[in-house]
Amino acid sequence: MRVPTMQGVVERRLLINYRLDRDVAATMIPAPFEPQFVNGWAVAGICLIRLGQLRPRGVPARLGLTSENAAHRFAVQWHDETGLRTGVYIPTRHSAAIVNIAAGDRLFPGRHERADFRSAESADAIAVAFTARDSQCFVDAAVGMRDELADSELFASTTEASNFFRAGAAGFSPTRRSDRLDGLEFRTTTWRIQAADIRHVRSSFFDDRIAFPAGSISLDSALVMQDVAVEWHSLGSLSPGHRHPLLAPA
Repeated sequence: MRVPTMQGVVERRLLINYRLDRDVAATMIPAPFEPQFVNGWAVAGICLIRLGQLRPRGVPARLGLTSENAAHRFAVQWHDETGLRTGVYIPTRHSAAIVNIAAGDRLFPGRHERADFRSAESADAIAVAFTARDSQCFVDAAVGMRDELADSELFASTTEASNFFRAGAAGFSPTRRSDRLDGLEFRTTTWRIQAADIRHVRSSFFDDRIAFPAGSISLDSALVMQDVAVEWHSLGSLSPGHRHPLLAPA
C-alpha cells in the first residue's frame, strides 16, 4: 500500500511500556520481525495518541481532523536492503474516528477497530481510557508527570528511553489481507518526550494471562509527548511469515 504523506500535530501521546519475557514475545511477532531486546527483556507497550490537524501534506491545517487513537505494540527489528532496522509491530489499532476506520488499508496503515475514548488531562496528570465497540478490548491508564524516569528496568534515563523510541519510529500493522503488513514512519524535527509515573494501567490485551502467563510481563515506565508537529510517511508493505524459528520457545 502506498498512502499519501500525512501531517498533523501530536496533541498528546502517552506511551505505556512493559518488560516482556523474550520467549513469550517471540510467539507474538511474525517474521520478518524479531523482538528487540533491552537489558534482556523484550519491550511491549500501548500508545494512546490524540492527533490534531491530521490531513494529507499540502492541505490547509484548518481542514485537518482530530481523533483519539490507540495501538498495542511490540518493539522489533528486521533486515532490509539498507541493513538492520528497528521499529514496532502493531497487532491491534483502535480509533474513535470513523474516517480512520473506513480509511484503514487506504489512507492509514492496517485495520482499525472503532472504540469510545475518554480522557482527563492537566499540567501534571493524564488519564486516558477506551473501550472497543465490537470486541472485549479495553485500556484504562493514568500517569503523573515527572522530571525523570524512576524505577525502570528497561531504561536508565528519560534520554535513553527517548532515544530508543525515536530510533523505532517505523510501525507495521496487519491489514484486511492476511498476506500483507502495512508500514508507516513517524517523523518530526521537534521530538521531545517527558517522563511520567504510572498511577494505574489496565489492559485487556496485556492482562490476558493465557497469552501472557503470570511473571512474563510487567509494567515498566511511561512517557508523554505533547504538542509536536509530525509527518507520517508510507513504508509500503511487507509479507508476514511465521515466528522466527530461532526465537521459538524451547
